[in-house]
Amino acid sequence: MRTIFFILQKEFLQVFRNRSMLPIIFVVPVVQLLVLAFAANYEIKNLSIDVVDYDGSTWSRQLRDKLLSSGYFSLHRQAYNYKEAFDDLEANRADLILTIPRHFERDLVRENEVKVQLLVNAINGSKAGLAYGYAANIIGRFNRQVRLDWLALDEDDGPQHFDISYRYWYNPTLNYKFFMVPGILVVLVTLIGAFLSGMNIVKEKEMGTIEQLNVTPIRKHHFIIGKLLPFWIIALFELAFGLLVGKLVFGLPFEGNIAWVFLFAAVYLLVMLGLGLLISTFTDTQQQSMFITWFFLIIFILMSGLFTPVESMPLWAQKLTLVNPVAYFVKVIRMVMQKGSGWEDISIYLGIMLLFAAIVNSVAVWNYRKTV
Repeated sequence: MRTIFFILQKEFLQVFRNRSMLPIIFVVPVVQLLVLAFAANYEIKNLSIDVVDYDGSTWSRQLRDKLLSSGYFSLHRQAYNYKEAFDDLEANRADLILTIPRHFERDLVRENEVKVQLLVNAINGSKAGLAYGYAANIIGRFNRQVRLDWLALDEDDGPQHFDISYRYWYNPTLNYKFFMVPGILVVLVTLIGAFLSGMNIVKEKEMGTIEQLNVTPIRKHHFIIGKLLPFWIIALFELAFGLLVGKLVFGLPFEGNIAWVFLFAAVYLLVMLGLGLLISTFTDTQQQSMFITWFFLIIFILMSGLFTPVESMPLWAQKLTLVNPVAYFVKVIRMVMQKGSGWEDISIYLGIMLLFAAIVNSVAVWNYRKTV
């Protein structure tokens, strides 16, 4: 224990003396958190729309105003013919075109049926799907309101009036940052745990000091613990600091006991530190270590459910997430912070993480002994 303490003391001195390392550990994560929380947002607003209104009636204007007052659409042009609007769509000046046909109001009154046309710029498929969904929803509500207010002349003629009560659970205000910021914190903790730990060990190889350490009385487990433990502590500190920033800046909810998040993070970091150690046994330079670590982390992050729901992935990809430690941490931190989940809910994931930690670190230590 005394030996480990002296190694820890040396490592912390090296970290705080390294002027390039301090910003990476303490400044960059905060900047990334603040920037990504605003940038990583799937809420699309201010979609440009061209309206081609061949009818010019009261109801056609009401339909246009309904779209514009929703907050999702901004009028780019009130076009008078289809060609003008389509030119805007081709030039990316408009995201969609609403075409209201002639006799829109007359046909709606006489025949109870009328068609409108929506053309959506689908170069960005995700944006196009949301744009169509917003517009179709607004037009559908307008249609129901027209039928209720104007076409239901008596009880037998139209639909019955009914009220729907609803409530959004776990995120009543539908604040997207409550969903994204915890996931971004997981990514930042992961980068510190996997990147810096592996690069720190490889740095000893580059400097030629690894051979000197190997001939000292320091045992290998002393060396490994002394090298990895500082980054375990630093990563937990980053998590605490990130949660504080999230609370003060974004108003993150802490519905559950935050101690469960730190318990899971402590075990999760053992997996990431073990991954860094394992990669360091196969590499000789920090550049090699960085590229190999990034190869694995980019796959883990993109398939973690951080940006895309796991349920929306192909079946084979969903199977792969079962061995993705990042996916478990993203799920757990959101469960605890937003749903108030406790031991009963996270214990299964904690057990899986302990298994991952045991396997990864065992392989890493075994391989380190073979190659050093």
